[in-house]
Formats: sequence, structure tokens, C-alpha cells
Amino acid sequence: MNPECYIHKEGLQLESGECLKELELTYHTYGEYDPQRNNVIWVCHALTANSDVFDWWEGLFGENDFFNPKDYFIVCDNTLASCYGSTGPLSKNPDNGQAYYHDFPQLTVRDLVGAHEILRKHLKIERIHMMIGSSLGGMQAMEWAYLLNGKLDNLVILASNAKHSPWGIAFNESQRMAIEVDPTWKESNDEAGLNGMRVARSIALLSYRTYSTYDHSQQENEEGKTDHYRASSYQRYQGEKLARRFNAYSYWHLSKIMDSHDVGRGRNGLVSALNEIKSRTLVIGVNSDQIFPIQEQRFIADNIPNAEFLEINSIYGHDGFLLEQEQLTEVLKTFLNDSKIK
Repeated sequence: MNPECYIHKEGLQLESGECLKELELTYHTYGEYDPQRNNVIWVCHALTANSDVFDWWEGLFGENDFFNPKDYFIVCDNTLASCYGSTGPLSKNPDNGQAYYHDFPQLTVRDLVGAHEILRKHLKIERIHMMIGSSLGGMQAMEWAYLLNGKLDNLVILASNAKHSPWGIAFNESQRMAIEVDPTWKESNDEAGLNGMRVARSIALLSYRTYSTYDHSQQENEEGKTDHYRASSYQRYQGEKLARRFNAYSYWHLSKIMDSHDVGRGRNGLVSALNEIKSRTLVIGVNSDQIFPIQEQRFIADNIPNAEFLEINSIYGHDGFLLEQEQLTEVLKTFLNDSKIK
């Protein structure tokens, strides 16, 4: 299915005080919107994903999956600063007609949510039955839920936090350092910083997975080996795979956006802000997650008034939210049972 695009001429006032003068918002929809059935499922995607949720969350979203276009109107829009159609560093700056590159403004999670809200109004969606987001997507869903009280019935947050941790920021900074030492990063072209981003992705993968993941999938099949290990080639493969589909500018900016996350900023702190979210909420943690450990999800569930916490068992660490579709399907079926569309 091809994405749709909405051009918002009025622009977006950013949290920094700057302004993006024109927005291009790329999004996918599946199914038919029926306000009477209250059937909207809105997905906020993670760092390097895109708006085609049927592509990257297959098993949970699809024609024959739990979230399907026969029962729901599913919406997923590409975040600002990404490279999959919405306004980002490779987009043309309306001031000079040239790509932004290094001049793209620094955004926050709240700016991404501002763009989601613009699209919601454009689509004339008055009420969202369920919003779901994981990792950076969970940050966006939480921020948006704070603003949408009364218009959002159910909120699902997976493998995310209420404020990004020093541990998470340190991982992101290490990845940006890898990009910045690439000599091409100083250039202004689409390929700038790609070698650095290959290294950054390798660093990231170590935080997304676990010792057990690698022990399970990257063990050597032959004895006596002294070089060319499976784990080594796997890290290089993953860096190359991302370089073929992404760009270093977007990667750099999106990691900065993640660092900015603090739902309590200017709202009397985290507890006070979370207490304001009235949507029925399910917070899911992965027991082996190293970058978003489950105590962060417990904190969210403890402070949103109508929330429950559930822990998923997985050897895949943070990536468990993408790979444990069967567990997630059962959990979400149970959660939505009380508010199931008739």
C-alpha cells in the first residue's frame, strides 16, 4: 500500500521557539474510519521505522492479524526528522530551496506530537480508540495522551519511559560520536556520515539485544576458529543494512529527540504529569530489556491513575516488543476485551 501525504502550509511552532514553516506529513491508513464504532487505532513508530506498520510489525498488524483493516481504522504517520517522507533533514528548506542537512532545527518529542495532532485534525478524527507506541513511539504516545485527555480511550506503552535515562542518553551520545568522527559528516549531501552511522547502529544493537540473544544466534559452528566470527559479521551486516535504507542526519536528530523526552518538563514533574493521563492504560515491559529496563515501565504504571503493568518474557531484550508478536497479541486481546468494538 502506498503512503499518503499531507502538506501543512501553516507550519509548526517548535518547543525551542523556532518554526518549521511548512510540514510534509507522510502516513498510512488501513480500513475505513467509522466514528460510530470508535474504531481508530493510532500507531506511533520507533526510531528507524516508517508509517507502513503492516510491513514492520507483521504478526500484530496485518490483514489476518489482531489489528486488521476489517475491524479497525489503523493510522501510522512517519515522524518529523525521519527520512521516510515527512519533513526531515533531507527536505527542502522553504527559505532557500535547498536541503536542510545540518541546518535542520533541533526538535523534541513534543514537536513530533504537534505534527501528529495536525494530522489528526486533518483526518477529522475526533476520538482514538487505542494509541500504541514502543520505545521512541511510546514516548510520543505518552506525550500525546497527556494532551488528548477525553479524546483517547486506551493507551498502550511498550518498552519506553517517562523521561529518558542517563544510561539511554549515554548510548545515544556514543552513537552520535561515531557519526561525528566520520570525516564526511561535515559535508552537506545525502551520503554524509554513513560510515559513522554503520558504527552507531552496531553500538545500538548491543543495547537492543542481550548476551542471551547473541549466545543463541551467533555461536560458532566450527571449532578452532580464530577470526571472521559470526558475531562480527552480524554487526557489520546490521550497520550496512541500515545504511542502505536510512541517513545519518535523521539518525542523529532522532536520537537527540529521544534524549529530550521528559513528560514532566514544565508540568510540575513526572508524577504530576502522569497523574493527568486519564486514559485506560497498559504499560508493557520486556524482562530482558537493557536500554529501557522494566522499572521504568513500572514507574509509569504506578503513576497513571488507570494503568496496569505487564511483563513479557523474552531473550531478545528491547527488540522483544517487535519479535514477541504472539505474546503481545494475547495481552492486547485481553486488555481490549472490556472496550471491544461491538
